[in-house]
Amino acid sequence: MSEFCTQRLRWSPAPDQDQVEYATIEVPRDYADPGGERISLALSRRRATDPARRRGILLAVNGGPGGDWGGGRDLPGRYAGTPLHEVYDLIGFDPRGTGASTPLYAEVTVPAVPMDSRPPDSSFAAIAEDMRLREQACARAGGALRPHISTRNTARDMDVIRAVLGEERISFVGYAYGAYVGAVYGSLFPGGLDRLVLDSCVGPDWTWREQFLQQGDAVQRNVDLWARWTGERHGTFGLGTSPEQVLGTVEDVVTALEALPEDAVRLRTLFDGAVGNRASDRGQWGELGSLVADLRRAAAGADLGRCRELLAQQGTWRPADSEGDLRVGVLEAITLEHAWPSDLEVYYQDMREFRKRFPYGYGVLRAQPWVGAFRAFEAPEEPVALTRDGYPVGLIVQADGDPMDHYDGGVAMAGRLGHHLLTVEDSGEHEVYVLAGNAHVDAVVHRYLVDGVLPPARSSCPGRTPRPDIAADVA
Repeated sequence: MSEFCTQRLRWSPAPDQDQVEYATIEVPRDYADPGGERISLALSRRRATDPARRRGILLAVNGGPGGDWGGGRDLPGRYAGTPLHEVYDLIGFDPRGTGASTPLYAEVTVPAVPMDSRPPDSSFAAIAEDMRLREQACARAGGALRPHISTRNTARDMDVIRAVLGEERISFVGYAYGAYVGAVYGSLFPGGLDRLVLDSCVGPDWTWREQFLQQGDAVQRNVDLWARWTGERHGTFGLGTSPEQVLGTVEDVVTALEALPEDAVRLRTLFDGAVGNRASDRGQWGELGSLVADLRRAAAGADLGRCRELLAQQGTWRPADSEGDLRVGVLEAITLEHAWPSDLEVYYQDMREFRKRFPYGYGVLRAQPWVGAFRAFEAPEEPVALTRDGYPVGLIVQADGDPMDHYDGGVAMAGRLGHHLLTVEDSGEHEVYVLAGNAHVDAVVHRYLVDGVLPPARSSCPGRTPRPDIAADVA
């Protein structure tokens, strides 16, 4: 392994980006066979602007899983102009399989089953078949690289980056999946870690399937809070005076949309998505209340055009793929680190439950079969058991209403690793520090990363977006 850790970097100016340099290093495709095939990692660097105060390098990894479309090299640019840039060389990299690093591809497959937030049982087998074909497409394009796209190997890559840069330790910020990468790195290479921020964590003991399932409850928590707030403002929205009545009105709208002569499933699906997604953003609570009221009137009058107009801005879960193209296949590979049930009835039963309990924000998609049910390879290694033994206490940032990474996951991660927990209260923010523009969070985390001052073990700060300034009804 020494040949990888001692390779010389050749930095070159990044095109069209001042003060940014690019470089490429090589790492083993399979760390168990360091003499075998190699892959490349694309790095970026922004040097500390105050060399006299420089305290090392700071790496960051964003979410996905899979680097969110190869944005890893761009992360240092998000920190430019912050106090971090003064004291750290900011290092970005595209994790293996993504961006300008050696890519992992999957063939695009077009689902046969239309997007449906409440699919009937009669669609279950076809949904599973879509996923079986998706896994085969991943296997065809991914080839021999696919089994080696893993969190454990990304952590190993980070330690090679540390060594190549000549640093004894790194500081690290990880977002969502990147938070898991940071916890794995600390477990495998505790001596190489200095200051650590894990933002929007998965649960330390959850499989990837359990992580997906937890999202249904995370979204519903926000919907329930919105329903309570809206019920206290019946005079404004007219949707009911209690959370139960408000959600009953929402379901009345669902029923009315389903009765439309055409486009009913699509419009109901868009509406379910709007309720879940907008309830997560406190700033959109008033707009959501008005949307429900307007849709109730339009759907009751069978005004198809008005219903389409009201939901025109709401997106669906899936991007628009076209047959025959290649796409990044890292998400599927990473999520196969854990075992998945092979019995499709397990998924079907969960889909029935989620269809009833968590219809909003496309909750049923979290329960449906995933490529793991048809996996084409077995993970070469078990997932890392997360521990903290040999590196300092770090900081976890978790919004209590994060719809993607359940708040309970951050609490459990803080408990498991003994890190301090900063709760972003009354907030549906996800990937918060710097990326979300929350000045309260940024001030706390800047102080820790720059000056080494941790907040109390359990502390809180407000979310970026307050609830709308709409007065509650007078009792």
